[in-house]
Amino acid sequence: MEPRLSFVIPCYQEGRAVADLVGRLRAAHPDAELLVVDDGSTEPLAPRLEPLGARVVRHPYNMGNGAAIKTGARNARGAVLITIDADGQHDPADVPRLLARLDAGYDMVVGARRTDSHASLGRRLANAVYNGFGGWMVNQRVEDLTSGFRAVRAERFREFLHLLPNGFSYPTTITMAFFRAGYSVGYEPIVAAQREGKSHIRPLRDGMRFLLIILKVGTLFSPIKLFLPLSLLLFGTGAGYYAYTFATQGRFTNMSALLLSVSVLTFLIGLVSDQVTTLMYMHADTRGADRDRSR
Repeated sequence: MEPRLSFVIPCYQEGRAVADLVGRLRAAHPDAELLVVDDGSTEPLAPRLEPLGARVVRHPYNMGNGAAIKTGARNARGAVLITIDADGQHDPADVPRLLARLDAGYDMVVGARRTDSHASLGRRLANAVYNGFGGWMVNQRVEDLTSGFRAVRAERFREFLHLLPNGFSYPTTITMAFFRAGYSVGYEPIVAAQREGKSHIRPLRDGMRFLLIILKVGTLFSPIKLFLPLSLLLFGTGAGYYAYTFATQGRFTNMSALLLSVSVLTFLIGLVSDQVTTLMYMHADTRGADRDRSR
């Protein structure tokens, strides 16, 4: 029989912590598939984890957290995927609450970290910015855009594997993709513990990367919401500058013409991008509707 649950655990240099996690998951879910994706750790994990009941898939070199999640999703056999970090931040005791919300009709349930979770002030502020941006883009309340602890229906998760980046930003992308495709996303409050070992995220390097990800996610899922404000800003600046030069010099300057022209071009680019995005998701929407009718 195929297992109902598949735990997908991306792991890089987390040998001791992931062994403890696998032991706790096996004790709590004896029939579940435990799939650990070893993302090129210097010490192979299979000899340590396979005797504990885990199946280990190994990358030949470090490819990134998102790449490990994609490998796990492709190899998992369960109808429900539970992604959980290997560093000890997530409590396996929270899994039944996520599954209960999933059984209530959601397509994906995210373990939303509460404010008393162990995280630096900078991380909490950054998460607040991401959540606010994501909520604005999809017109929905987003409680935790970057949490890696979530339960999701496997067939719907796999629809968007081609969109997921190989780095740490896969939770942001998959959440936005589900909202854009009209799939339901729920949140279950959790407390994230202090991670074991050293974080692989570098604030300066990954901070700029996350900024680029925000822009990429915006243009990928709702480009008109980014291009329209920019277009209006350019148009307002051009019109204001024209009014100033006309009042002081009695003429229409080249700079005003440039700003007004660029504002129109920016709006048209956003409009075309929005249409391309709609066409891109039309196939996913159709497949989802076909599955719903067949149930």
